[in-house]
Amino acid sequence: MEGLSLIVALLAIAVLGVVAFRLVHLPPILGYLTVGVAIGPHAFGLFHDSEATAHLAEFGIVFLMFTIGLEFSLPKLKSMRRVVLGLGGAQVGGTMAVMVLVGLALNWFLPADLQMGWQSWLVLGGVLAMSSTAIVMKTLTERLELDTAHGRNIFGILLFQDLAVVPLLILIPALAQTGDSLAWLLGLGLLKAAVVLALLLGLGQKPMHAWLTLVAKRRSQELFMLNLFLMTLGFALLTEVAGLSLALGAFVAGMLISETEFKLQVEEDILPFKDILLGFFFVTMGMLLDLGVVFAHPLAVLLILFVLVLGKFVIITTLTYVFGSNSAVSLRTGIAVAQTGEFGLVLLSLALQNKMLNDAIGQWVLAAVLISMFLTPFMLAHADRLVLRFTRSEWLIQSLQLTTLASHTIEAKDHVIIAGFGRSGNDLGKLLGGQAIAYMGIDSNPESVQKGILQGHDVVYGDITRKDSLIAAGAVRARALVITYVDPRIALHVLHHMKSINPSLPVIVRTLDDTYLEQLQAAGAVAVVPEILEGSLVLATQTMMTAGMSPPDVLNFVAEQRRGRYDLLREHFESDDPFGASSSTPETVLASAPTRRAPPQQTQSLDVVLRDESLWTDQAFETLPLTAWRVSVTAIVRAGVSMPIDDDLALLEHDVLTFTGSTIDVEHAKQALNGEV
Repeated sequence: MEGLSLIVALLAIAVLGVVAFRLVHLPPILGYLTVGVAIGPHAFGLFHDSEATAHLAEFGIVFLMFTIGLEFSLPKLKSMRRVVLGLGGAQVGGTMAVMVLVGLALNWFLPADLQMGWQSWLVLGGVLAMSSTAIVMKTLTERLELDTAHGRNIFGILLFQDLAVVPLLILIPALAQTGDSLAWLLGLGLLKAAVVLALLLGLGQKPMHAWLTLVAKRRSQELFMLNLFLMTLGFALLTEVAGLSLALGAFVAGMLISETEFKLQVEEDILPFKDILLGFFFVTMGMLLDLGVVFAHPLAVLLILFVLVLGKFVIITTLTYVFGSNSAVSLRTGIAVAQTGEFGLVLLSLALQNKMLNDAIGQWVLAAVLISMFLTPFMLAHADRLVLRFTRSEWLIQSLQLTTLASHTIEAKDHVIIAGFGRSGNDLGKLLGGQAIAYMGIDSNPESVQKGILQGHDVVYGDITRKDSLIAAGAVRARALVITYVDPRIALHVLHHMKSINPSLPVIVRTLDDTYLEQLQAAGAVAVVPEILEGSLVLATQTMMTAGMSPPDVLNFVAEQRRGRYDLLREHFESDDPFGASSSTPETVLASAPTRRAPPQQTQSLDVVLRDESLWTDQAFETLPLTAWRVSVTAIVRAGVSMPIDDDLALLEHDVLTFTGSTIDVEHAKQALNGEV
């Protein structure tokens, strides 16, 4: 199979594989790897010659390194130098050193054909030192743990690993040389790399900025994209001509662009191509795996996997503790980065090309690396349970945080809880304080808490996504809760807890835009304030008045635009006055918008199929915001069998729910259930 037919076949199989893995909520990287294993020459043999796909994989590595260069920031590195250079450097260096010592000791017990020199063990240590940035960062983002103490440690370690790939790409070909010339070749390679990097980074910044400005002024998207490909591949070619790797040149190109104002536009334009080509890289890595060798020596693979995961876990946990983190944070950090990732595969591929590893050991290591990547999501999912089981201090720390929070709010009543005390939370606190309205800020970022306290705000440390934190913050006695985080997943998390804590508490949510407006309203928010929309309305107000419209007409227009979006807040004020401001009316709060009441609707029933992408898949029945949707569920059918309607019933994909209510409400509930609004 050659040419276009090869690419089409690979695309078709890759799409099916990724879809299957997304259906079970696993990262697409694992789907690519599985597809590669299945279609490779050692399994079903659909592709016997992977040379053509290997060229595509090289482009994937190039664009991956380009994006890593884009994300590289000297100011960020400087601000995190203790974690990145200290903890990250110790982790990579320590793992490689331990691997050399263990490998040389193993040589005494291994048969002659499996023994390797210190150079090979050092390279193998570099392979195993890498972790999966793509899988770990995606999982941490979904679990809202990037801003936690262990999240910052993990980010610092992964950042150093990404940077460590660059010297390792230079080191491996030099170490592959044998004889007395090793030291000379290694020194020459490092000198050559230093000279090339100094020239490109030292002299390339101003020409790069000038050229990008010239291209951008042509106002052509096609030209800008062509220029990105030219720079990425051009710099890669320059470093290859200099005797270095393609990936190094792409990394330098990304670094140069990262210091310009075009960084964000470049990231947005290059992302689709990077993901597609990187997918081909993972497919080809899977194709390298010889299942026959693996099945012939399963104990060897399992032993390497055990030593890899346990060894890295011990090293990282110990180093994190030495660098000042408590035992719980250290354990979480060790669990998250105990696997090997995509850069480990890059280095392993290069090591195999340069004959640095025995073929059998290479296959065993490749299998262990792939299995460790498959285990990563499951390890992260059970990290909290493992930490709480083996770390007594974690219980004490969490209890102390809740005790501090509860003691701070034990006498608080009719206060406003501000969840998230960044810029928006800080400004809101000033406005509420100016009106003598009691408030309390809560944030999981110690820097934001400290800054707020220094400015005279009433703010404490706590994780608002935890149910017990909301209770300790006095959510039962509060008059309102304002969520200032722009991530809608945090708001949905909090709204879910509030249904059982205090469902009558008005919750106001800040978002970046109105993409999740209906979904947040359906989850129980009385108001969703999109920053972009409000900014546009202010801009429109000024523009219309400048254009000659009368102030009453402008205010009526703005009120009409807001009216449909703040219906829930208006209904809340009509039914109750949570702020005790009898002199204020809903119309005053909502830009004098008149109340709009819907005409009576006939009651009807509608059967709705629960889809996989729904927010309520795998959730308990009681989590459905039926009150907000103004409907009831009269039947649940699963696989043709009627299920008892119980609060603890877990909703599954393809369940059929019968909604009963007005025509408008059941249609809205149908859309909200599957995230169509």
